[in-house]
Amino acid sequence: MSDLVRIARSANEWTSNELEAYNIQIAFQNAQTFFNETPLPAPSLHPEILTAQTANDTVDEASWTVLCQLELAMTSWTSAEADIIGGDTALFTVVLLRSLGYIHRPRVFRTRKELRFVTCGENKDANLDVSIIDHSVNAVILLVQEDRRLHAQMNPHHQLIAKAIAAFQDLNARRESAGLDALSSKVIPGITMVGTFPTFFKIPVTQELNRCVIGGIFPSTPTIVTGHVPVIPRPNSRFSEGMKPLDNRRIILECFEAFKKFIV
Repeated sequence: MSDLVRIARSANEWTSNELEAYNIQIAFQNAQTFFNETPLPAPSLHPEILTAQTANDTVDEASWTVLCQLELAMTSWTSAEADIIGGDTALFTVVLLRSLGYIHRPRVFRTRKELRFVTCGENKDANLDVSIIDHSVNAVILLVQEDRRLHAQMNPHHQLIAKAIAAFQDLNARRESAGLDALSSKVIPGITMVGTFPTFFKIPVTQELNRCVIGGIFPSTPTIVTGHVPVIPRPNSRFSEGMKPLDNRRIILECFEAFKKFIV
């Protein structure tokens, strides 16, 4: 809202207040609308990942690695230390995305990448949990925000959106330093991970939104972020079960496979 007080905050400190202050809305969509295809494609990874209940049930070495990381991520997220240490979800995400073919030349993974985030006229920071970088231009093309906290009121979606704006700022700064025109807009794909359960987002960042965030001004044009929460058989247990059950796992992996086409 235009009369809200805007305060310079780091990307990790963004809440629903910042989304209201900058006229940003999240619209959740069903799978067909969000991914623009039905049925969703089969996951392009070793079939054991879809059929083995645990890592010890695998023969394939790569499948064993993925499921070991899945088990570690689930154990870490549900432990009493999850608020403090985190990290296993990020490692699982890296292993999973690599297995699904998200990485190929010139793409590389980065963890804990730090970006400058200019907001309300001040330099703040945006620390990316996991990102995919186009190494040829050093540009962020996918963001992953890990939620290490067990408290329901802590929502990683807001931090992900702030980091997308920071990535847009960083991209245009690099383009301008190379003598290229700044982009007028870019849709930045992002994923939040709660344990091993993802939510997928397409975050449109425009020059108008960016200028308003930099200047602490209410944008006249709303920004509509679209998202998709995978529909699984037991939605009330999606965080505690994550990708551990085979029925959940297949549905979620189909979403990951369909999301690949937005990483450009």
